[in-house]
Amino acid sequence: MIKIGILDLQGDVSEHQVMTEKAVSKINLKADVLKVKTASEVAKCNGLVISGGESTVIGRLIKENSIDTAIKENQIPVMGTCAGMVLLGQQTDYEQPLLGLIPMKVKRNGFGRQKLSFEAELKLETFDDPYPGVFIRAPYALDVKDEAVVLGQIHDKIIAVAYENHIATAFHPELTGDTRIHEYFIKEVLNCVE
Repeated sequence: MIKIGILDLQGDVSEHQVMTEKAVSKINLKADVLKVKTASEVAKCNGLVISGGESTVIGRLIKENSIDTAIKENQIPVMGTCAGMVLLGQQTDYEQPLLGLIPMKVKRNGFGRQKLSFEAELKLETFDDPYPGVFIRAPYALDVKDEAVVLGQIHDKIIAVAYENHIATAFHPELTGDTRIHEYFIKEVLNCVE
């Protein structure tokens, strides 16, 4: 049985847990979906979700608690949404700790402040039907390198990226009723354990 951890430091942790459990059920998989806070808990996971929140704070806590080491040493696939997208990048427009798992540069708050939050129907490369995007103080990727794949853009801004078994989205899939992003990530996790 696989374990999907939801990093319980800040953000939409419970919402991600609910959506991941729904996605697990939809693809008829036996998996534990649990909140994790420590490096030892993260090390036992087959996949990890990092939600939105304040990327500087989450990044600092990840580093201080050696969660970054646990992720890298155990080659754990990570899905990062909003602040999680920032943390997955190798570079951003602000000095802060990053995981650097996806070769991309990310602009924090790229779409503006909280009052400029919006929703949009997205065309993502992996899905035939539009995906409901919820953007809240959202970042975007300025550019991607190497083998990173752009999964979606809005107004020429990169808002979804996949690299190896990691996925980053500028939007909040946990705030929709659509489990497809979570299903996509779970399948990437399964690719690593088979």
